[in-house]
Amino acid sequence: MIAHHRGERLHVADTRDIGRLFHQLNNQLGIVLANAELLEARAIEDATRARAAQVVSSALDAMATAREIRKLAETGPSNS
Repeated sequence: MIAHHRGERLHVADTRDIGRLFHQLNNQLGIVLANAELLEARAIEDATRARAAQVVSSALDAMATAREIRKLAETGPSNS
């Protein structure tokens, strides 16, 4: 498996690499989430607040998706 990070090619060899990449992605999504929540809280206009809320929701969804990808990568696909 090959992953890209800032223009570099990283070769993912084992679950430690997957865990490290997951951690990096989760940290990046956490920054997006925190800033979107801040924008949402400070927004004066309803339209701006609604757009920020969409980013908050999407960041939370992306974090959940990343967790599922990590589970699949570490355990393999389930038979259910």
